[in-house]
Amino acid sequence: MNNSEKAIQTINKLRTGVKEVIKGRDDTIDLVLCALIADGHVLLEDYPGSGKTMLTKTLGGLISSTAREDIAPFKRVQFTPDLLPGDVLGVNIFDPQKGNFNFIRGPIFAHIVLADEINRTGPKVQSAFLECMAEKQVTLDNVTYELDDLFFVIGTQNPLDLAGTYPLPLVQLDRFLLKIPMTYVDSESELEILLKHNEIEKAVKDVTPVCTRDEILEARKAAKSVNVSENISKAIVQIVQATRDSNILQFGASTRAAIMLQKSVRAWALLEGRDYVTEDDLKHIAPYALLHRLKFHAGAGDNYKALEELTSPALENLIRAGA
Repeated sequence: MNNSEKAIQTINKLRTGVKEVIKGRDDTIDLVLCALIADGHVLLEDYPGSGKTMLTKTLGGLISSTAREDIAPFKRVQFTPDLLPGDVLGVNIFDPQKGNFNFIRGPIFAHIVLADEINRTGPKVQSAFLECMAEKQVTLDNVTYELDDLFFVIGTQNPLDLAGTYPLPLVQLDRFLLKIPMTYVDSESELEILLKHNEIEKAVKDVTPVCTRDEILEARKAAKSVNVSENISKAIVQIVQATRDSNILQFGASTRAAIMLQKSVRAWALLEGRDYVTEDDLKHIAPYALLHRLKFHAGAGDNYKALEELTSPALENLIRAGA
């Protein structure tokens, strides 16, 4: 079994484990797993009570133990206006008996971290938290503490209630690999949730690991080796160039956005059971990887449709050239 086949096997075990608990969220689950395997972070724009905590906790529970005792499988941080950076990162506490300071680690030291309502805290905490996402480390009083290589953040923000929020600026949104808008589940899934509510709650508590931390890291290595043809890369460049030349955008996608898009389509190909990227992968992932990195003018209309029109020429050229 080669690396890609092992990675696909790991992904399928995670996917099955999460879907046994989380009902009616198959698309969201796949995109979250895509970000995990691509070694990025994900921002969910969700409604209250949509199951984000349950999803994140389940995902953390499906990954067995850690190489370090100071790293937890899952942590949840509820962001509030009065939160301080130390509440997230950790603090130095003076020990009068030993006459020195001890670093007490914050909830950021975990495999999977749920940053709940990240837009409800001030810019200072946002910046401290998002710096960890970029560097996978915490620096406090000139001492640097490494986070685990697996470190994965699922951030959420409420699209309905804007009172008392501090919207993430684009430079901070750029730290998230994918932004996923969530909708309500369909009636059939909602009925299943009601009928099996007690069983689902028990399943979250009793979730058992299906893969190891090292298997996730190996899957990430396999994702980096997924074949992206030159035509796919050219299409990605054409798409980001089109966003810069469009008069419906205040500014377009950066070179980092192009890199993030390529990382995302590689991981998505593995989720689809392939070790190569197709034009369908690019078409599906582009909105989730790009929309939060773009600033549209007020008269642009539906942002999703506007981006679709911008990406169409590149995808058509890709089809004609053959991916």
